[in-house]
Amino acid sequence: MPELTFVLPHWLYWGGLLLFPLMALLIYHNTSASEPGHSLSQPSVSLPIGYFFLIVGGFLGIHRLYLKSAGALIFIALFIGILAVNTQVRSSRDAVSGANNAVNMVESRIVRAQKAVKKGRRGAPAKLEKARQRLIGLKAEQLTAGEAHQRTITIAKLLGGVLLLLMLIDAARLPKLVRARNELEAPHRNDACFHCPLESEVEPAPEPFAFGRAISRINGLVGEFVAYWSIIAVVVYYYEVVARYVFNSPTNWAHEGMFLMFGMQYLLAGGFVLREGNHVRVDVLYLRLPPRCKAFMDLLTSIFFFIFAITLMFVGWTFFYDSYEVREVSFSEWAISYWPIKFSLPLGALLLLLQGVAQVLKDIAVLMEPAATRLDGSPDRGA
Repeated sequence: MPELTFVLPHWLYWGGLLLFPLMALLIYHNTSASEPGHSLSQPSVSLPIGYFFLIVGGFLGIHRLYLKSAGALIFIALFIGILAVNTQVRSSRDAVSGANNAVNMVESRIVRAQKAVKKGRRGAPAKLEKARQRLIGLKAEQLTAGEAHQRTITIAKLLGGVLLLLMLIDAARLPKLVRARNELEAPHRNDACFHCPLESEVEPAPEPFAFGRAISRINGLVGEFVAYWSIIAVVVYYYEVVARYVFNSPTNWAHEGMFLMFGMQYLLAGGFVLREGNHVRVDVLYLRLPPRCKAFMDLLTSIFFFIFAITLMFVGWTFFYDSYEVREVSFSEWAISYWPIKFSLPLGALLLLLQGVAQVLKDIAVLMEPAATRLDGSPDRGA
């Protein structure tokens, strides 16, 4: 199989982190707004999703699995065959390389022996003849290894060509296959399906102050935004596995790019997680306390939270500014800029700090009037 030389451009990496979640949010919100629930008229499989699976995983028959078609087994068998042949390609390539090295070494030995013969050294003619005989045998081995290598490459290209042909055929037949699957499943469809709520439909615990409501909304949108980055990771690691094991072309950017992305996701989602009351804490006794005692404990321990959040914000800003001043890049060949990544340190800390202020205001409100609101993360959350 041919090797892949694609290296993700920096502009595409940053553009994908910004635009993909926005497009996903727009599509999901528009779809949910126009189809608030599942109905009998809603198709079981979607043609756009089918084409998406064909593009990103058609060689493995993912689109056929989506359509619940037994034809997926053909794609899987061909793909396994390609993997097996590629293993032989790597082995034959090593054999060709070894044969070439052996021939080069013997040819160098012959050149040295010829010089020794000219100088009249004792035993030089015998060594020259022995090296020539050895070269004849190695040349035969080199030819055999080359033929075996070309044979495995031809088989790999043949299997790849058959797989590509089947994908093209399915690309033309996909609308018909989707209609057939929807018609087949129409009698068994019902509207008792789970509906995944939007972030805007999941209300946090009631906020008594406009500031708290605004911050909770902002952190909710940020949390929903960075959640879609996980889908990017699936696509990128999928590409990495295919490039490595099918085309023998591991990347130098996939792991680093996703590692940095998840670091930014961890930082930017901190305020959202605090809003949801899902940070790790020891709450065996806390959950048994009445609302006012919980609020008092939260206020008492919030001093440690603010020390951490404020320190993270100022130190993070220093890291970001220093990185920006020197235009810091990674040490890998990909050389991605570090300053946008380090900017997530103060930004995430700011979102976390603002959510902490909103939590303190809510704790004060609970101390004054427990019935006015509920604390985030309480057992009666969402009741």
